[in-house]
Amino acid sequence: MSKPPGHTYSISEPILVQSVGGTSKASRFYDEDAASVSQKIDEELKRDWARRKEVQRRQVKVMLLGQAESGKSTLQKQFQLYYAHQTLEHERPLWRPIVYFNVIKAVRMILDELDHELSNLDSDDSTDGKAVAHALAPLGDVSSDISHLRTKLVALISMEDSLASELSNGVSVPGSRTGLYVRAGWQALVTPLSPNRSRAVPATGGPPPAVAHVTNLASRTLVAAQNEIDELWKHPAVRILLNNRRIRLDESAPFFLDNMTRISQPDYLPTTADLLNVRLQTLGVAEHSFDIELCGSRYNWLMYDVGGARGQRHAWVPYFDDATAIIFLAPISAFDQYLEEDARTNRLDDSLQLFTAICSNKLLKNSHLVLLLNKTDLLKKKLEAGIKVRKYITSYGDRPNTYADVSEYFRAHFIQVHRRNDIGRRALYAHFTSMLDIRATQSIIVNVGEAIIRSHIAKTGLA
Repeated sequence: MSKPPGHTYSISEPILVQSVGGTSKASRFYDEDAASVSQKIDEELKRDWARRKEVQRRQVKVMLLGQAESGKSTLQKQFQLYYAHQTLEHERPLWRPIVYFNVIKAVRMILDELDHELSNLDSDDSTDGKAVAHALAPLGDVSSDISHLRTKLVALISMEDSLASELSNGVSVPGSRTGLYVRAGWQALVTPLSPNRSRAVPATGGPPPAVAHVTNLASRTLVAAQNEIDELWKHPAVRILLNNRRIRLDESAPFFLDNMTRISQPDYLPTTADLLNVRLQTLGVAEHSFDIELCGSRYNWLMYDVGGARGQRHAWVPYFDDATAIIFLAPISAFDQYLEEDARTNRLDDSLQLFTAICSNKLLKNSHLVLLLNKTDLLKKKLEAGIKVRKYITSYGDRPNTYADVSEYFRAHFIQVHRRNDIGRRALYAHFTSMLDIRATQSIIVNVGEAIIRSHIAKTGLA
């Protein structure tokens, strides 16, 4: 069929397409093969979406919240130890330089505190000051002893900043004390060790060799200084000042200094207790993934360990929206301590204020809420040493200064905050914990984990 000259085809008219073989067929811009391919793509996209949806439904997103040094990273390691112990075994050698840093920092802090206390002893007219001076008098020339030890330990102390700089990859926190601050994936900075663990495997385009070098240098220096470290730690003046709370160390320092014989061995490999005691400050947000089996089904547990310093808490917000659960850690042993960022703010008060904000946050109203009143072991030690709660928490009044009374008083305050401020009307699951007690903590981990997953199952209809 032909059209008169000048005729144009309208959209509604069929067009005859001449085939290669000379035959033609009518088409309305419709290609059956293309339509079939398009339909298959649509179906695959739907199946992919369904798979993704199923994966998301089996993801349990848990946030660890709390102030700095509340025990969040230690709890994460306890979860890792229980659900993915093989990954912790793989990481074990990587913690060696972190342990060395903790030891060196402890030695430096003791010497600095001794210098300060001894230089101000004569001018301290307080009752406590006179008692300390009286206790130190029989020891003779303590300053000379300490000066002699400092000279022998100067090479070791000088390594603190080098270790911190290499392990932190240049990260620092303005206004904070010298410390070890790391972001997620810090383990990649540590060069793998050879089978005998005494030397580093040459770097092959991976971690900087400088980290391996400073780690091995620290190891050799610790071996050489073992006797001096032991002498300093057991010095009667140090004992007296520690007992009178004139020297304040990181909570884990005594553990490492008591284990110097083991740690200073050339083939040292951190134990599980070392990993749980080590102090390492997290910057930003670190994600950890564990597969958990429950009732024949597998769930992917995504745990977010976030920095708890005041300046980092804004980083929490993006993770609030779809959090399955919040595990809030409150270190109740910190009743006599103050924030590093604000020396006027009691750490227990800060925990209560932070917990208030969590309970009243609209983005978290549907999240399961777990409260861990942590570091009960340290609380017991402080109370046994005669430290009075009412001196730091005036509202405690004349209540008995016993663990049972003090811990219940703190628990009641957190329960009251939840009752008054929780906008989701959620149940609150509260536990007293010591993250260093593996058996007790893992029992709580199982109970808490199952409760969170069962709640997740009920909400998502997976049952």
